[in-house]
Amino acid sequence: MDTPLNEKSSVQEIKKRFDNDVERFSNLDTGQQATIDAPLAMELITQAAAANNPDAQNMLDIGCGAGNNTLKLLEQVKPLNCDLLDLSQPMLERAQSRISQVNTGQIRIFQGDFRKIELSERHYDVIIAAAVLHHLRDDRDWEGTFKKIYDLTAPGGSVWITDLVSHENEQVQQMMWQRYGKYLEDLGGTEYRDKVFSYIDKEDSPRPVTYQLALLRKVGFKNVEILHKNSCFATFGAVKEAE
Repeated sequence: MDTPLNEKSSVQEIKKRFDNDVERFSNLDTGQQATIDAPLAMELITQAAAANNPDAQNMLDIGCGAGNNTLKLLEQVKPLNCDLLDLSQPMLERAQSRISQVNTGQIRIFQGDFRKIELSERHYDVIIAAAVLHHLRDDRDWEGTFKKIYDLTAPGGSVWITDLVSHENEQVQQMMWQRYGKYLEDLGGTEYRDKVFSYIDKEDSPRPVTYQLALLRKVGFKNVEILHKNSCFATFGAVKEAE
């Protein structure tokens, strides 16, 4: 990933790509194909949310895409009042349509950048952020976003994240990147691998899972958990102290 942060894709460029990619994000069985262990990650974050907050009433799905993770959560906890947030209006419309078929709770959609949208603080029993935070850029951006997530979480509520991650050690980073490249080649050959690597380099700026766990603690979470890690993907979360 050689593209400098100030030359990465803009919010509008990211929005445009996802506006045209709804179908790829609409498979509940496989999730996003380019993500290693996507079905397992969906199961783990939603099962962890259900285990920690079995009586949840309000949930927020940041970067909800076509709604896969919320649908998985609704298999275990429902009805839920679901706030769905995404850059892409077509994604939101697909998510709302799919979720409304299985959920009697209120569904609200928010189209735009999470960092700029006003939401109710201390309101959400469960927050999910799947394959979205890797679009954050510098340290200030990361910390501000994690602080907002903490502020939105209700006392006793939990946040669960699954995402592309980098590594602190350069040699480990190269080794894991090679493993991920082999995974992509097995899916679609070298052309597919190069296509995925190209848009990751242009669009994404992931941070190590160790960095993100430390940041969760820094903004206020005291109970932090790693659920799974494989190659360049990790699944983890945190629980806010009850009052």
